[in-house]
Amino acid sequence: MRALVTGGAGFIGSHLTEKLLAEGLRVVVVDNLETGRLDNLKPFAKNPRFSFIKEDINNTVKIAKYFKSIDWVFHLAALADIVPSVVNPSAYHKANVDGTVAILEAARYAGIKKFVYAASSSCYGIPSAYPTSEEAAISPQYPYALTKYIGESFCLHWAKVYKMPVVSLRLFNVYGPRSRTSGAYGAVFGVFLAQKLHGKPFTVVGDGNQKRDFIYVSDVAQAFLNAASSDVCNEIFNVGSGNPQSINALVALLEGEVIHIPKRPGEPDCTWADIEKIKKTLRWQPRISFEEGVRRMLANIDYWKQAPVWTRAGIKSATKEWFKYISI
Repeated sequence: MRALVTGGAGFIGSHLTEKLLAEGLRVVVVDNLETGRLDNLKPFAKNPRFSFIKEDINNTVKIAKYFKSIDWVFHLAALADIVPSVVNPSAYHKANVDGTVAILEAARYAGIKKFVYAASSSCYGIPSAYPTSEEAAISPQYPYALTKYIGESFCLHWAKVYKMPVVSLRLFNVYGPRSRTSGAYGAVFGVFLAQKLHGKPFTVVGDGNQKRDFIYVSDVAQAFLNAASSDVCNEIFNVGSGNPQSINALVALLEGEVIHIPKRPGEPDCTWADIEKIKKTLRWQPRISFEEGVRRMLANIDYWKQAPVWTRAGIKSATKEWFKYISI
């Protein structure tokens, strides 16, 4: 079997690539390295069944040839983070919408056997019910969430019109080794681990009682594999732990001083995936407990040495566009 992973040099993509190689597949990674890192590929870079192509997914002429003889396509390439999407929404549209259409077309003409899309649970916005099922209302609060949902819509439309075998996985709060250390203010684990390394207080948003459905990255990689290897097509699945944890519980495990920063508009008080559908249909369930996942993160904390160390003032400056445009 041959698989192609877009965004395979990124956080989730590199773990998925490693999983596919461990399962005996040949894997081609296509990544422009705008947010991905070659260091993420080092654990398996010398595997004879692995190949890396540095290319932008919107370069339709150049990428088409890499889809020949590919069985499975995993589309993870995207721009992430809320604040940059508010500042530069057109870049997010190009990467997350136009880029998805480009990959769909390349996959369609190559006659691939399964297309698995990395969607985002941010499409639910601030849900009205918990746990949140795949049938919940769609209400994206910022451009990143919107562009990921539009990308998903294109995937399902290609499934309907062109009979492409598509599965979309709506990922909740994924964490684990190799998560991004870029300059953008983003995921809570990266922020907290860099602060811990430098002896700085954890910047907890609001009162810290808000909960997030944290799901460990190896469990997410397994969900992608189950989706591709199944006969299921044209379906959407939540991928989360189904066991949300408070930010206060996280900082208790990380152990350190806490300071509080203002609550942000457009953020839910809770993310909580209803995972009954994926458990029954794809026979998948999370394996790594939150406590074990945090322990593994702390064991690999040196990875975040180069990550920016965020302070109250730095976060206020970085998120000013957020407060300017997104309402409560």
